[in-house]
Amino acid sequence: MASQSKCFDKIIVSTDSEEIAEVAREYGAKVPFIRPAALADDFTGTTAVTRHAIRAMQELGYNYEYSCCIYATAPFLQERFLQQGLKALVDNKNKAFAFSATTFAFPIQRAISISEQGVEVMFPEHIKKRSQDLVEAYHDAGQFYWGRSEEYLNGNKSMFSHHSHPIILPRHLVQDIDTIEDWQRAELMFKAYVAQNLSERTNII
Repeated sequence: MASQSKCFDKIIVSTDSEEIAEVAREYGAKVPFIRPAALADDFTGTTAVTRHAIRAMQELGYNYEYSCCIYATAPFLQERFLQQGLKALVDNKNKAFAFSATTFAFPIQRAISISEQGVEVMFPEHIKKRSQDLVEAYHDAGQFYWGRSEEYLNGNKSMFSHHSHPIILPRHLVQDIDTIEDWQRAELMFKAYVAQNLSERTNII
């Protein structure tokens, strides 16, 4: 999807694995550097990895005004949303970042927690309110993070703040993959997505 979007001068993969690097090259991506072990553990944040990639490319002589981090665990990423993210930054000079977001399927104000003590309402003041009276909430869709390269490097502005422009995705195109259950859900969503596209093409014909 990154290449199909026509948004990028260069598509690179940041990894500490030579095996992953080889697969990336086979599919046309560039791997001009190997990520250091210090940025390859289970606790390193995405921003640190993105900053390292930007600096590594600068050391190789490449200076880009805009950079975008795309998660490999976002199977429903579409080029139109990448295009919207870049356009949001080009058109809004006061914004530092643009990232994918989507709505929660259920009002978060009615959330409960479950512990050994039992069930507890997280927001008692909202639990009896009608769902249509509650403010709609959004969350990071975990697909892409556009940013001005200088803002990524400066680190003075937060991604999740008024410095960012959210690109709103429909929920049926959002499924992060962190667990086996996530994978199984993504497979079902993909089957439904393919079936819908086939139906639309049949109707057109």
